[in-house]
Amino acid sequence: MKIFILCGGFGTRLDQLGKIIAKPMVRIGKKPILLHIIENFCIQGFDEFVLCTGHKSQTIRNYFLKENKKFLKVKKNKFNHLSFAFKKNKINFNSDIIFTGNNNGTGGRIKIAYDKLKLNEDILMTYGDGLSNVDIKKLIKFHYKNSSMVTLTAVRPKQKYGVLKIKKNKILYFDNSKQKSDIYINGGFFVISKKKIKYIKNNNVYWEQEPLEKVLKKKSMHAFKHNGFWQSLDTLKDQHELNQQFKKNKLLWKFNDK
Repeated sequence: MKIFILCGGFGTRLDQLGKIIAKPMVRIGKKPILLHIIENFCIQGFDEFVLCTGHKSQTIRNYFLKENKKFLKVKKNKFNHLSFAFKKNKINFNSDIIFTGNNNGTGGRIKIAYDKLKLNEDILMTYGDGLSNVDIKKLIKFHYKNSSMVTLTAVRPKQKYGVLKIKKNKILYFDNSKQKSDIYINGGFFVISKKKIKYIKNNNVYWEQEPLEKVLKKKSMHAFKHNGFWQSLDTLKDQHELNQQFKKNKLLWKFNDK
C-alpha cells in the first residue's frame, strides 16, 4: 500500500524558516522531519511513498537529489515529477515526488498525485509535519475489519496550558503538568478507500472538510485510537522540544513493537 505524505503547507507559524524551506524539511537532529516520518514507516515494512509537494517544493527535491545523491537511483526526473529509489544503511524505499501546486487544498493534492500515477487502489495518507509511533499494520487491520471508507488515527494531544478545577466559582486546584488532554483530535495517519478518493471533485478542496463530511453522512468513517506518542511540528517551539528529545536520545516517535 502506497503512503501519501502531504508536503505542501506554507509553515506560516515557523517565522522566517517557513519562507526558506518546505515545512517537512525542518530539521530534527541532523535529518528533516520528513525523513523521520518515512523511516518510521520503513521500520514497519512499508516502502512505497508519494510526496505531494507545494510551497518550496524544490527544497525537498534538492535534499534527495543533491544531499543524498549517492544513495539515489533516479527513475524519472521532471520538474513536476521525480521518481527514485533510496537506499541508505537499513532504510530502503521508493518514492515519487509530485508537485501538486502552491495553493491547492489538501484534498486536491491527493487527487492530483493519485491521478498522475493512474492509481486504482486504497492508500495510506499522513502529513509531513507529524511524528507518532502509531502501529500502521494494526491501523490497516482495523480499517478493513470495520469495512470503513476512511479510518483516521485519533490522538490525545498534550495540553498547552495549565488546567483549573472550578466548583461554584472557587478554584479547587491548578494543574500545570500539561498532561494529555481528555479529548481526541485528528492525528493524521489515514487509510483511505479508493472509492473515497473519487469524491474529491476539484483541486481546491481541503481533505478535512467536504470529503470527510460526506463520509460522515454515510457513517463510514472510523477512529483508530492511538494513546502512544504523537506530536506535530507547527511552531519553532515544537521544533525545539523535538530536538531536545533527539539530543537526549528519547525518540518517543520511533515505532517499536516490543
